[in-house]
Amino acid sequence: MQMLRVNVQDSVSYRRSCLTRHGFKRSFIVHSASKEVYSILDDLLARVDDPTSEVRAVDVALQTRAAGDLIGFGSYAQRPAVPKRIYTIEELRLNGIQAELLLSPRDTSLTFVRNAMQVSALLGLGVLTLHGDVGQVLSTAFGVIFALVFDQVANQGGGEALLVDSVGRLLLPSYRSRVALHEAGHFLIAYFVGVLPKTYTLTSLDAFLRFRKLNLQAGTQFCDKEFTDEIQSGKLSSSSLDRYTCVALAGVVTEYLRFGQAEGGIGDVLQLDGMFRALGFSQMKADGEVRWAVLNVAAILRKYRVLQERIAEAMELGKPVGSMIEMIDEHVADELIGV
Repeated sequence: MQMLRVNVQDSVSYRRSCLTRHGFKRSFIVHSASKEVYSILDDLLARVDDPTSEVRAVDVALQTRAAGDLIGFGSYAQRPAVPKRIYTIEELRLNGIQAELLLSPRDTSLTFVRNAMQVSALLGLGVLTLHGDVGQVLSTAFGVIFALVFDQVANQGGGEALLVDSVGRLLLPSYRSRVALHEAGHFLIAYFVGVLPKTYTLTSLDAFLRFRKLNLQAGTQFCDKEFTDEIQSGKLSSSSLDRYTCVALAGVVTEYLRFGQAEGGIGDVLQLDGMFRALGFSQMKADGEVRWAVLNVAAILRKYRVLQERIAEAMELGKPVGSMIEMIDEHVADELIGV
C-alpha cells in the first residue's frame, strides 16, 4: 500500500507539472480522467436494493485512485496527520483538546426543545382546563401519554425523536448548522482515510422518508462491508481499526472544535466503546487508540476547516455523494498546484 500511494503521488505530481507548464488549470487535472467516475459512483451507491453495488463502488474508487485520480481518497490512510503512538491526556490538552468535553456529549439543544415542548403542552392543558371540559382535558392527557408509551415500546422513542428534531430545526438555526457540520466531519474524514461514503441524512424526517423507520436519526452511512466482515471473523486489522475509530470520532471532534462542547454523537462514542470491549481491549489500549484518533482527526479538520463548511452546505442542499467527493478532490488538487 505504501508503494502504491507513492506512485499515485508521483503520477499526480507529474501530471501537475506537465499540465501547468502548458497552461492547463486544476480543473483539467481533476476532471480529465475522473469526471465520469463521480457519476458512476453516484449510480452505484443509489442502487440500495443491489447487494453487490457497494462492493463495486469501492472497487471503482480503489482502481481509479490507483490510476492517479480520486486523489483525496485514502490520502491519510497510510500517512496520518499525527504519528501513531500512545498519547497522554496532557498531550491532548497541549493540543487544545479537553477530552471530557469531547467524549461526553450533552445534547443541550434538543433538551431545551424537549423541555419547551413539555411546558407548552402543560400550558395548553391548563388553558383547556380553564376554558373547557375537564373530561376533555383528561382524555387529551391520557391520549398523549398513551401515544408516548406506545412510541417507546414500538419505535424505541423514534416518533418523539422525529418530532423534537423537526421542531429543533425550526426553532434553532444553530442546531441545523451543528448537525450539518457534524455529518460533514464524518464524510470528510471517512474519504480521507479510505472509507467510501455511501449516503447521508441530516434530519430524522429525511431518515424516516428514505428508510421507512422511525428509530433512525440523521447520519452518514459508509461502504463498510470489509470492516463488517473483519468484525464478524474476529480478525480486525490495525489499519481497519484506525480508519473506523477516526470516522466514528469525526463528528464529536467537529463539534468540539467548532463549539467547544460536543452535543451530538453519544451513539458514536458508545458504539466505539462497545467495539473495544468486544475486541477485548484493556482500558489503557482503548484510551490510547481514542487519543491518537482524536488528535489525528482534529489535525485534519483544522487544516480543512473551509472545505468541511462547503461540504456541510452541499449536504444541506441535498447534493449527491459524488459531487461532494469531487469537491474534496478539487480542493486537494488546488493544494498540489499551490492555488
